[in-house]
Amino acid sequence: MARFSRREFLRTTIATGALASTGTLPLLADGAKATDWVTLGKSNIKVTRLAFGTGSHGGSVQRNLGQEQFNALVRHAYDRGIRFFETSDTYNEMHSMLGIALKGIPRDSYRLMSKVTTDSGDPQQRFDELRKQANTDYFDIMLLHVQQDADWPSRSSRWQDGILEAQSRKIILSRGASVHGLPALRQVPANKWLQVAMIRMNHVGTRMDNEGNVWDDAGNVPEVVDHVHQARSSGVGIISMKLIGEGVFNHEDRQKAMRFAFRNAGVDCVTVGYKSPAEVDEAIANLNAALA
Repeated sequence: MARFSRREFLRTTIATGALASTGTLPLLADGAKATDWVTLGKSNIKVTRLAFGTGSHGGSVQRNLGQEQFNALVRHAYDRGIRFFETSDTYNEMHSMLGIALKGIPRDSYRLMSKVTTDSGDPQQRFDELRKQANTDYFDIMLLHVQQDADWPSRSSRWQDGILEAQSRKIILSRGASVHGLPALRQVPANKWLQVAMIRMNHVGTRMDNEGNVWDDAGNVPEVVDHVHQARSSGVGIISMKLIGEGVFNHEDRQKAMRFAFRNAGVDCVTVGYKSPAEVDEAIANLNAALA
């Protein structure tokens, strides 16, 4: 099996000019909906605009539903047209719970994203463990989870190489990172390895990126939006998180945040964590209103 190094990949990418610009804001056609399929930049992976997140308060909200109620919630979201599901190796048990909830649904009818910590261990072994837990042959997207420092591109190089190798095995189809804090976010637009970036986004800066990555401090909304625009111009697909401020926003602010993410920041996709069918239905309604 051929092994691909990040250095070889970057050299090839630059030589072939693979980073063609895709513009800044996504084009929103008349009648655009929350459950439309959209392409995440140069990854060429199509996902629904609205995703199903499983990490509310570290996944505790979803875990506390129990498997049976979680199954029903996932099936409700699927029946309503949400076909993009995401989890992380830090959301204890959620790979397994999600795998059970999606069992029997045609694998090519939905997209699955995982996030992996980059502290220690063997990347290929970890990817295989996560595939087994989630009962899937492959992940559509794999992200380096919670990259927080300005030097994350060099510090995570071993895991970047690991994802490239997994892509050659076709057990991962596209790659990216979730970033926390302005020092880490500033590295995103010019990063040649990234195909997808997960970035915190809302209209008031709650739980968003700031200079010290301090959880309770307000985020720098204008700078975050500027980096999103730059990243999209370099062909990176943008998934936003923390859209409802880790659950603290009221209904009006949830609507404002959804509109801001798409109309001002220009993200491609948003992920929201749910605990009830009513919350799924509200998120779909809020995004449809934001797109109208």
